[in-house]
Amino acid sequence: MMAIDFPELAAIRLGYGLSPNQPPPADAAAVLASVPRAQSMAMPTTMADYRRDFERWQVIRKAQEKADTAPNRAAFQRIRQGMAQKPEIDLMRRIARAAIDPAGFGERLVQFWADHFTVRSKNFVSHVLVSAFVDEAIRPNLSGSFADMLKAATTHPAMLLYLDHNGSTGPNSVFARRRPERRLGLNENLARELVELHTLGVGADYSQTDVRELAELMTGMGFQPTGDRIYRPDRAEPGAEQLLGRSYGGRGTDGMGEIRRMLDDLARHPATASHLSRKLAVHFLSDDPSPDAVAVLETAWRDSDGNLPTIYRALVEHPELEATFRQKARQPFDFIVAAVRALGLDPLRVQRMEQKPRRRDFVNPMRRMGQAWQQPVGPDGWAERADDWISPQGLAARIDWALDLPGRFLDPLPDPRILLKQALGSTVSPALAAAVPRAESEAEGIALILASADFNRR
Repeated sequence: MMAIDFPELAAIRLGYGLSPNQPPPADAAAVLASVPRAQSMAMPTTMADYRRDFERWQVIRKAQEKADTAPNRAAFQRIRQGMAQKPEIDLMRRIARAAIDPAGFGERLVQFWADHFTVRSKNFVSHVLVSAFVDEAIRPNLSGSFADMLKAATTHPAMLLYLDHNGSTGPNSVFARRRPERRLGLNENLARELVELHTLGVGADYSQTDVRELAELMTGMGFQPTGDRIYRPDRAEPGAEQLLGRSYGGRGTDGMGEIRRMLDDLARHPATASHLSRKLAVHFLSDDPSPDAVAVLETAWRDSDGNLPTIYRALVEHPELEATFRQKARQPFDFIVAAVRALGLDPLRVQRMEQKPRRRDFVNPMRRMGQAWQQPVGPDGWAERADDWISPQGLAARIDWALDLPGRFLDPLPDPRILLKQALGSTVSPALAAAVPRAESEAEGIALILASADFNRR
């Protein structure tokens, strides 16, 4: 295996690849410095944006119900189309942020944690909630403790809606007893995903009883579309609940306070350290990381009580970063950002694209590659294994995009021999180095680079 200098290694493995417009991170400190840069957006999407959209939609919908006229139908359609574009606008914004960041590690972590705490919109009205979730629950907590991120993600309206928790009602609650005809019930989705996916892991030592009592503990938690998140005591299941041998809630306790205490305990559980350490290693190092790499991250997690910067440093400095070079496949979003960086495209031009070209050049190609933006298949997020991404269909979509995209942005096209160095530095394989100069045209040479195993693996 070739020896790789840290700057190139870090740019390719921990960020979004090399760029002719900025040098790669010089050392671990430069990589880690990208994390606080990723913690905020200049114009974040927030719950206020969702409430504004919701209220506008309600006004138009009621007007249409009262008078189904052509002007009202047209107004409703404009609102609907505007909301439908929100995920596309978010995609372009995220591509630009990832492409412009010198190290890229912070933006990679945004992507990792947003996928770990997967949410998905159920309809066009709630599209903006997914963006608000990332900007409110994930970004601000990148450099804190895992417990803080867990509490922010679990209690965010996007999570409550996605996992159908907002209607969860304690079977013996005041609310349920007053409305027996409505057959209100307990929903265990959030509780199950909280322990199986977000904290302890599927194989941890908990029972179905733990899941149910956890669901009962959280019944009072909800939100109103036109207001702030609330705790609704009348919906909460009365009495104390037991989770992993500990008691939460009951007479005289604070409902949301007990939920947060429970989340703190789950965040600090040894099984959470083990589950999340392995997940970080799988995402950044290898589909099958060594026990040693996982153990190093787990030790950092436990010794720091889940302090995320400490865990990130252990990852950035681990020798397996080099030993497992190119064992991970770039997911479609990563691949597109890496290509934008390697080609030296203007990120702001990309971000400001109009609807038709952005759909043609980015939104639809990503879908054909298998990763429709903000639309993961299930609550466990996107697949990690290379075989799930480097499939015949997915690779064909990448080749088509690599042939078409550069010519729409660059005139003249760059010399592929120069692009080879810009995109891969000293990590170019002998086979690709020999093949690129023999390409019949600039377009084919560029596509050969962007579709290569060298470029599609990190």
